[in-house]
Amino acid sequence: MRLFHKVSQQCSQITAKAYSTSFYSAIRLLHADLRSPICNIYGFVRFADEIVDTFHGHDKATLLAQFREDTYKAIEQRISLNPILHSFQLTVHQYNIQLDLVEAFFQSMATDLSQQYHDRNSYEQYIYGSAEVVGLMCLSVFCEGDQQQYDQLKLCARSLGAAFQKVNFLRDIKADHLQLNRNYFPGADFGNFTACMKQEIEQDIAKDFQHAYTGILQLPWKARFGVYVAYKYYLSLFKKIKKTCPAQILEQRIRIPNYLKALILVRAGVKNRLNLI
Repeated sequence: MRLFHKVSQQCSQITAKAYSTSFYSAIRLLHADLRSPICNIYGFVRFADEIVDTFHGHDKATLLAQFREDTYKAIEQRISLNPILHSFQLTVHQYNIQLDLVEAFFQSMATDLSQQYHDRNSYEQYIYGSAEVVGLMCLSVFCEGDQQQYDQLKLCARSLGAAFQKVNFLRDIKADHLQLNRNYFPGADFGNFTACMKQEIEQDIAKDFQHAYTGILQLPWKARFGVYVAYKYYLSLFKKIKKTCPAQILEQRIRIPNYLKALILVRAGVKNRLNLI
């Protein structure tokens, strides 16, 4: 079984590295004890997201329902021949990840198959299920069983997950709007996306980043540096998006060049050595 556990978790690591080099780079900055569990969570989340976003030409609803059923079977039976789900259930049991977080995640994924526009209530529910619960899953790993610390930091973890997701939405407006016909932001008209609409969205995201930062400073040392670097990556992307006019966001996907990512890492490393994080 040890070999099967190892191979399964390697599949999750490969998934994280292949789908997001930036996120995987941040994972590598975590303490070694935390890297595999976070990759296990990422692999699970990524596969569900791929079903609803990219498996065109297939019955997405059936695939998602099957993936959900297989996930719960893996957790209940403590084994799965799907290596992504097997590694995820290992992390669920090891770090006591609550099943209500898993269910909220699946509910948001299902929403992507049936709902193209959101009001304020459905938007907040979607953000919670698609992003904030992922932050809480990761926080369960970071706290390593310390329930008091988890309770203290859970609102900040939700804010960080929300900030990351909302930045993704802004970055991916072109694909979401034109290819998937989705509009996540309540009240935003991408047929006439104005600077005022964009600024309102950005103000909301800025609040999430500010709140999240207070929690990052309180994270256990094993997690703090890696999470801080991921935070800085996304904050830099957010700042670049803020400087970009609405029309340009609708035409291209904003990115952070590799040299800037390297600079962020160097600066974060210096701050970390000086105990400023």
